[in-house]
Amino acid sequence: MNGRRTILHCKQRFDFRILMLFFLTLCGCGAPGEPQPPSPPIPAPITDLTAHQQGNRVQLVFTLPSRTASGERLAERPAMEIFRGSLRPNGSPDNKSFKLVYTIPGALADAHTAEGKIQFSDPLPPEDMPTRPGTTYAYRVRTRASKKLNARVTQNAIELSWPVPALGGAQNAGETLVGYHVYRGELETTALNPASDDLSQAKWKSPPGLLSPVESNSYHDTSFDFGKTYAYQVRSVVIAEGNPVESDDSAPAIVTPRDTFPPAVPQNVVAAEIPGADGVRVVDLSWSINVESDFAGYRVYRSEKPDERGQPVPIELLLSPSYRDSTVQPGHRYWYVVTAVDRAGNESVPSEPAAVDLTQPLP
Repeated sequence: MNGRRTILHCKQRFDFRILMLFFLTLCGCGAPGEPQPPSPPIPAPITDLTAHQQGNRVQLVFTLPSRTASGERLAERPAMEIFRGSLRPNGSPDNKSFKLVYTIPGALADAHTAEGKIQFSDPLPPEDMPTRPGTTYAYRVRTRASKKLNARVTQNAIELSWPVPALGGAQNAGETLVGYHVYRGELETTALNPASDDLSQAKWKSPPGLLSPVESNSYHDTSFDFGKTYAYQVRSVVIAEGNPVESDDSAPAIVTPRDTFPPAVPQNVVAAEIPGADGVRVVDLSWSINVESDFAGYRVYRSEKPDERGQPVPIELLLSPSYRDSTVQPGHRYWYVVTAVDRAGNESVPSEPAAVDLTQPLP
């Protein structure tokens, strides 16, 4: 690993030494790992990391890579993780001492950019200022290309899934992946560009909050509402030196679920002829009730051909699972089917037909 040591002199009476490590660029083997495929694009290394002490802060300056290690252009800006650590007595970096002090999502890189470079100011630990003059700090900057979560909308849940991150290397020694934290926020739908997953300019109805901890690399969100816009992000959780540590946010999955799911098909449709008033012939229909929470009603269709749906009778929706058709004519044979409709206007496929033969007189 390449590196150099810089001794900086403060205007105050405290001096600190800063070791800049050029640079550790990892992806897919983080500490902890962002949920991502095992072989995502690897950003090119940072080669111009510099550091300057400014009072009780350290100013880090570097160029964010725009291409992969193989020279291909990155589809989006990588996230940045700033680590601070110390040295062993022999002057080599103590990998176990490095702690994540800040994460800059790629979407927020502009907020830390000046003159074309990333500039980050790290406040030094206050307890070190009077008690540890001459302390040497080592910094590592890790970049990682984000991969989107997979999100699938079903009738009862928004199903999220993501590949398991890989942990490896000296930076991750002794760390164990124990699960994930799923975060969800609600966005202002009208202010969102649906082609972009950049949340830096997002307008939140409710900011992201922890939705649920999970042990596996999938989660089903059943507490959503159709028509609202949600942004999901996932963080890996590892145990490092006995403490739980979260990764950076994954790239967001932005979902506006639409209710395109029809109710269940009505079952057990029965049709029977019964005598009506003044000798009028009537067909009595009944079927099993639907139990969907967004159920709106039923439609009954009548046809004189077994392979056609026919026309609705009556036109309006029926709220109960029964209907009496008094518009039938003697000497005809009818086929009835029933559909269910929800409040979004989704209509189920027709039920199995039920036939009634009025060509014979009533007994």
